[in-house]
Amino acid sequence: MKRNEMREQAFFLTFENLFEINDNLDELIELYSENVEPVCEYAIEVSAGIKDKLDEINEIINTYSKSWRISRLPKVTLAILYVALYEMKYVESVPENVAINEAVELAKKYASTDDASYINGILGAVSRSQ
Repeated sequence: MKRNEMREQAFFLTFENLFEINDNLDELIELYSENVEPVCEYAIEVSAGIKDKLDEINEIINTYSKSWRISRLPKVTLAILYVALYEMKYVESVPENVAINEAVELAKKYASTDDASYINGILGAVSRSQ
């Protein structure tokens, strides 16, 4: 499985977890594996990491998002930001520019052009500040 496919799985798991219907990540992974495809280890690692670092990631989003608070962001946009920010901050094997580019591509695929621009702006600002 390619890295972008693994990242997309992490996005799906993160997105689904935002609805808090099933707050148990292990159950969510099992359901996804049974109904869609087996979940790769990278997607599990990223999804669990996001859950563990959620407060820190939310703080970053709130710091760099001038016009929208987390509660007002579309869940698709939020899930993409979570995956990208987790990769930028905690996955050393993923260069920041790759995480940003992949996030924009996910937004183009699953969100709107405006969301892709917003995501690019937030992640670019975070990257420049480091």
